[in-house]
Amino acid sequence: MAIIYLDNAATTQVDERVLKKMFPFFTEKFANPATKWTSSISKEVDIYVEQARVDVASLIEADPDEIFFTSGGTESDNTALKGVALAMRENGNEIISTKIEHEAIIKPLETLEKMGFIIKFVNVDKYGFVDPDEIKNLVSKKTILISIMHANNEIGTIEPIEEIGEIAKENKIYFHTDAVQTVGHIPINVKQLNIDLLSLSAHKFYGPKGVGAIYIRKGTKIDPFMEGGGQEGGIRSGTLNTTGIIGLGEAAKITKKEMDFDGEKVKNIRNSLWKKIQEQIPGVFLNGAEMDKRLPGNLNFLVKGIRNEPLLVALNERGIIAGGGSACSAGSKEPSHVLKTIGINAEDLFSGIRMTIGKFNREEEIDIIVANLKDYVKKLRELSPSWKEG
Repeated sequence: MAIIYLDNAATTQVDERVLKKMFPFFTEKFANPATKWTSSISKEVDIYVEQARVDVASLIEADPDEIFFTSGGTESDNTALKGVALAMRENGNEIISTKIEHEAIIKPLETLEKMGFIIKFVNVDKYGFVDPDEIKNLVSKKTILISIMHANNEIGTIEPIEEIGEIAKENKIYFHTDAVQTVGHIPINVKQLNIDLLSLSAHKFYGPKGVGAIYIRKGTKIDPFMEGGGQEGGIRSGTLNTTGIIGLGEAAKITKKEMDFDGEKVKNIRNSLWKKIQEQIPGVFLNGAEMDKRLPGNLNFLVKGIRNEPLLVALNERGIIAGGGSACSAGSKEPSHVLKTIGINAEDLFSGIRMTIGKFNREEEIDIIVANLKDYVKKLRELSPSWKEG
């Protein structure tokens, strides 16, 4: 059975060119770059690691010495929040964020709150947008950090990051953005956007899992989240995942070159899919922003009268893999905190479907997806006492 994969926000297929680049570093060039001063093999590996740093920096218009490798988005987020909070605690104890952030932001903020930091949450509207003026109103002399995601992982809404960054800059407050969903999918220039810290993860743009990076603007005060041998300039100790880092670098290089083409392709498939879903299935409603204000591949919608879990299981049996929300909260019996925050009615909180398109999807898949979705929605609604068409 052919698989139609529609969960690219959760993870992406590794590009074959990335895999090819990584392979020799498992078996031939396997040395630890930390021993580059005494080993010719290690020195060669170190050259590739540093090239990866250059390629990742280029993708977000940063300088290579502002890129520090991590195990992925979660570690990068924790490094940013806890590192800045601990380094700046003598200057203040207030942090501003939103309630639609990924758990990799929400959980560290809860920990920091227990340590005595004050967390101020800015509201979002029904589309998931932050109002920069509300952030401005929350800023005080004790504010040390603003952390707002670049785009939401569930509904795809792209936040007004440049305006928020300007507010942070004017008030001399550090600004962090979780850009795990946007890096590799839309253009990012950290200097233009006034970003001080940025989190990214390779597996969201066709690289390997278990590797990512954090951008830290020169001069940013930050304490190390992980301590040990002092790798990565003391910011992130631990033996480097050289194979993963080289895969991350190659994915960044490929993405930089092909982002515009892939983004247009993905957007066209997404738009065509949504158009046909609306035409053929009654009672479906878009969650989040309009198509031109969300991530190119993101489609999150409510299917009235059903719960998403049996629908997703049924689609999976036909080889169509989609999601109901954040992959990191999969299996949770709690409703999506994002849909809840943007004001979705209680009876619809378990009716959300997230289909996220990637560069390996094809136009020919659209009719198969819609036909199966229509079939199963009809069957589930026939069993639903709450559904009445019209």
